[in-house]
Amino acid sequence: MKSSSALPSTNLRKAELKRVSVLLKKDSDLIVTGVPGIGRRTLIREAANQVGMRHLEVDCLRCRSAGQFVRLLSDGIRNAFSKPDEFAKIRQWILDQSPTLEPPLLDLDRLVGSIAPGKEWSLFERLLALPQHLAESLNCRVVVVFHNFAHIRAWDRHRKWETRLLQEIQQQSRVSYAIVAIVSEPWMEAMGLPVIFLGPLSDRVMQSWIVNKMAVAGLSFDPDSRSLEMFLSYVQGHIKDAIALAQRIQVVCHITPTQTPAEVIQDHHVHSSMLALVKDIEVTFEALLLLLPPTQAKLLESLSLDPTERPQSNAYIKKHYLSRGGSLQGALSSLEQKGLIYGPQFGYRVSLPLFDFWIKRS
Repeated sequence: MKSSSALPSTNLRKAELKRVSVLLKKDSDLIVTGVPGIGRRTLIREAANQVGMRHLEVDCLRCRSAGQFVRLLSDGIRNAFSKPDEFAKIRQWILDQSPTLEPPLLDLDRLVGSIAPGKEWSLFERLLALPQHLAESLNCRVVVVFHNFAHIRAWDRHRKWETRLLQEIQQQSRVSYAIVAIVSEPWMEAMGLPVIFLGPLSDRVMQSWIVNKMAVAGLSFDPDSRSLEMFLSYVQGHIKDAIALAQRIQVVCHITPTQTPAEVIQDHHVHSSMLALVKDIEVTFEALLLLLPPTQAKLLESLSLDPTERPQSNAYIKKHYLSRGGSLQGALSSLEQKGLIYGPQFGYRVSLPLFDFWIKRS
């Protein structure tokens, strides 16, 4: 089974893929929202491949300082333009920008590594212009993808870097920008950028995908059992968790891709695979729950153990001893912004199926 990065979103999210592809062809910038693991990055990568664009990624969650941000931006540029002739253009650009540099410093990695603390801003502004320069000189187009964009504020206290980035998003002609976020924020709406929301896949779409994928691996679901229904119930339309569970089922069934005839997946294969998978990562789940404020942790557990579309109702608040008014609404909003629950459009359900399963069994 392939990883989530190789997931065929062309089959799973045709409408969203078409929309993103059209926007990129028009040199538009965009925002893709959804919970972690739902396929946001894969969708943008496939759309970029479909329209023949270079793809450059920066994960702001990995940045704890301006220096780290500049390094990740330079890494992304170097990875997107790695051919010898492209590397030569980068070297020439560096030489044009800093003609006094010695030859050993004429590559991005050494240039970024040599910058003195407090001087990151000047290099940052130069790097922002580099994708456009390369796109023009190579007659290509580029999409720059920022993941966890809001995390930049952890070190960009005065929002100087964020403001500069947002300005650049609206200026370049051969470079499109895609912001990957969990939920749409007011500043995104103020920019007027199109927002593509990725929700959980329907059981019909997920069923078609998993049946075909298992068939390739020599597996089929027992039609006389609840194994397929159980699989769909466990993964709840979440792509990454579906891939993880499918991989574990193959291990449990001792299947290799060349084995024939096809093995039949029974209920116990699905259930034991789910138990083993959750067991492997329960330490992560325990840490995640402990890091949440008590009001959010209690609300999350309540929504998992006793799902409801109306957590604000007096009956539900009283039943689970929840805070009332603004405290409850604040907890709901925070959990949604962290990608741990869906909003009202999906009934406030826990958005990470493996985590949900673990809570129910804890």
